[in-house]
Amino acid sequence: MTRLFRGAFILWVMLRHGLDELVLTSFNKPWLLRLARLLTLGRKLDAPRGQRIREALESLGPIFVKFGQVLSTRRDLLPVDIADELARLQDRVPPFPSEVAIEIIERAFKKPVDSIFVSFERQPVASASIAQVHFAVLKTKQGIEREVAVKVLRPGMLTVIDKDLDLLRMMAGWVESFSDDGKRLKPREVVAEFDKYLHDELDLVREASSAAQLRRNMADLDLVLIPEMFWDYCMPEVMVMERMKGLPINQVERLRAAGVDIPKLARDGVTIFFTQVFRDGFFHADMHPGNIQVSIDPATFGRYISLDFGIVGTLTAIDKEYLAQNFTAFFRRDYKRVAELHIESGWVPATTRVDELEAAVRAVCEPYFDRPLKELSLGMVLMRLFQTSRRFQVEIQPQLVLLQKTLLNIEGLGRDLDPDLDLWHTAKPFLEKWMVDQIGPKKLLDELRNEAPHYAKLLPELPRLLFEFLKHPPSGGQSAELRALLQEQKRTNRLLQTLIYGGMGFVLGLLAMQVLVRVRMF
Repeated sequence: MTRLFRGAFILWVMLRHGLDELVLTSFNKPWLLRLARLLTLGRKLDAPRGQRIREALESLGPIFVKFGQVLSTRRDLLPVDIADELARLQDRVPPFPSEVAIEIIERAFKKPVDSIFVSFERQPVASASIAQVHFAVLKTKQGIEREVAVKVLRPGMLTVIDKDLDLLRMMAGWVESFSDDGKRLKPREVVAEFDKYLHDELDLVREASSAAQLRRNMADLDLVLIPEMFWDYCMPEVMVMERMKGLPINQVERLRAAGVDIPKLARDGVTIFFTQVFRDGFFHADMHPGNIQVSIDPATFGRYISLDFGIVGTLTAIDKEYLAQNFTAFFRRDYKRVAELHIESGWVPATTRVDELEAAVRAVCEPYFDRPLKELSLGMVLMRLFQTSRRFQVEIQPQLVLLQKTLLNIEGLGRDLDPDLDLWHTAKPFLEKWMVDQIGPKKLLDELRNEAPHYAKLLPELPRLLFEFLKHPPSGGQSAELRALLQEQKRTNRLLQTLIYGGMGFVLGLLAMQVLVRVRMF
């Protein structure tokens, strides 16, 4: 019954804001249009359509606000008036009363707000769909006053999100039942994936831990700043972090006037994204303009500032390797390898012909190479790939939904910063280096270092295990200890063979290079 009322409310909001005009125009059902006119008699639609869409999304709640945030970065797919209005969702969602925020803070820390902070600004500096932020000054245990940002969760969010997710699950079930593509698209699994990340976003301690992990991962890159967390003041409903000062990344003219190298900024954004995805397998998955700033402080001038870590994506080693091989093959225009990888991974039926899938992928991707971002739309590429995937029964991978969303965010940011940025050529060297690191000497040394404690523990036990076997041989078959010993011996032999062959190959490669250089010189 609750889902029925929520569905009716969504329909009422759409009709009240005139969104039926945008949706029903594509339907060839005259009775449907007549029904819509009957339900909307006496309605006045004086506001522009972009404003009506934004207000409708704000009325429907956080899930729909986040949908609008994603859409706002795709100016190549939206009319300018709608994109401009949806961009206001980034930081202009109406705040909840400051008295409520203070009440939540005092309940979390069990003391008055004035005894927690040296000063606390009652007026929020930013308000988003999940929480709002207040600036304050905090005195640390060392007696140092630090400028901080206090993030406070909106009250009653869990109930609202659960209701919307119930409705989405019901709709996903309908898609699976009534659509030919339903099972292949796995809508229930996709909804379950968003369910997980939305509930993670409602726990600010989890968000703080994600920020701390990203801060450690990015420490050696010198391209992005991530705020420090004050762990004594982090609770599920309240989070206190270092205050960051910068200019929003979508204010390109102000950044350019401040002396920021805009083309370099665009390239750095690509580097940050691919580093987080392929090196760490842990990436910021909500990179809309409201969450990204640029530092103009002399000590950190031109660096990115990342904010809002409620949604992060993770990839397994298998996911990273598969994606890297796909990207690398794609950048090399090796469409046959792309087709083979899809078949090897089980994304398409094993009976699929490689040459047919190769030709289909080539037809989609080839026209878009060597184009700057102003002439390139990943949205269009993904749309054509989706049409191709339907033909070949490609199964959508729910664990990659956040990555796809973030890639579209990156494209939108890159297009705003530098329309002439060549996304392919910027990313190709990074991915090729990553592949070399995965199969080269560095990877071998890392694996040896990881396995060293295991072998250090096993080797002293080998003489005793061998002596016990010789003294008390099993009456029938191999003992469990012997099988374990033989298995470890095989692993050791394989490792030694890899080292020997790797060393020989390295030496032979050096010799071959010397011969080649001398021949060329001669």
